[in-house]
Amino acid sequence: MLHRAMTSPRLSYESMADADVIAAVHQLSAAERCGTVDLLRALIEFDQRRLYLGEGHSSLFAYCTQVLHYAEHAALNRIEVARAARRFPRLLDAIASGTLNLTGCRLLAPHLTGENIDDLLVAAGHKSKRKIEEVIVALRPKPVSAPLVRRLPSPLAPGLGCRPTLPSETPSAVPTPGASSPPPMRPTVVPVTPERYKVQLTITRETRQRLRQVQDLMRHSNPSGDIEKIFERAIELLLTDLQQQRFAASSRPRTGAAVDPRGRHIPASVRRAVWRRDEGRCAFVGARGRCPETGFLEFHHVVPFAAGGAATVENLELRCRAHNAYESTLFFETPGEEFVREPATQWDAPPGQ
Repeated sequence: MLHRAMTSPRLSYESMADADVIAAVHQLSAAERCGTVDLLRALIEFDQRRLYLGEGHSSLFAYCTQVLHYAEHAALNRIEVARAARRFPRLLDAIASGTLNLTGCRLLAPHLTGENIDDLLVAAGHKSKRKIEEVIVALRPKPVSAPLVRRLPSPLAPGLGCRPTLPSETPSAVPTPGASSPPPMRPTVVPVTPERYKVQLTITRETRQRLRQVQDLMRHSNPSGDIEKIFERAIELLLTDLQQQRFAASSRPRTGAAVDPRGRHIPASVRRAVWRRDEGRCAFVGARGRCPETGFLEFHHVVPFAAGGAATVENLELRCRAHNAYESTLFFETPGEEFVREPATQWDAPPGQ
């Protein structure tokens, strides 16, 4: 049966109707989850019997990466979840139903006990990795560290700083010039308590100098030069500036002259009203609900400008870039329509609006 499944003829999706392709994606996704659960069950027994030893490998990880050809992170996910599922079989049910994926199970695994598994499976169900990390940190909050600024070690110049070759090392084990330089650190934001987050990033020398200037200028209100207070204030000011640029947010909006709604320009008052009504989120509603995207938002003419659509609150909605382009394609490529495609436009108001 397994051999027949692996050698079954491939379906031709190109000739399928849209509804059939959507149904196929959901069916295959469910089948993939079931296949993953079957694999995990087999790995549990494979690991328990230590069958990898007889196959010539020293560990299950080595077998998964060298024989099954999984990427390292994919192998770790499956191994850790398989070992956790041996103690808590309900993890397999959560994966099969789609309530949790492998990454979510791996994150939960070290924290599961017979007493908390019910609550954790409910709390983490259908959550993103970031949300699951927040669920976990609520169990064991980490200590909040004090703000710290320190200089990173300079990368070693090519040909310098390489350690000497040890007698037991072969030439291939010797680092190549420049290989000892650490990779650049990626910015991270991780929860340390349910209400606190740790932000880690690197900055340039010029930014460090500006930070010192800000600390000095804020001594009257921030005598210690607390970086957290500076960061919070900077984010607040930047957010206010961006909101003013994107949808003309203002605590004291001006009443300007009337603007022709048939023009391309979107008045600031209209942008404010549309943004407030749509709650700063894409307003496209698909077969499975409203799009959750809050980034790359654009003002979308329900009746396109090229078809006579006006720049009014009633005719404008927020769309993410993908859905704005998608609806434009649907409208302008409809058989029988002869409108000219409306070009992409920057809808930000001119300075001072």
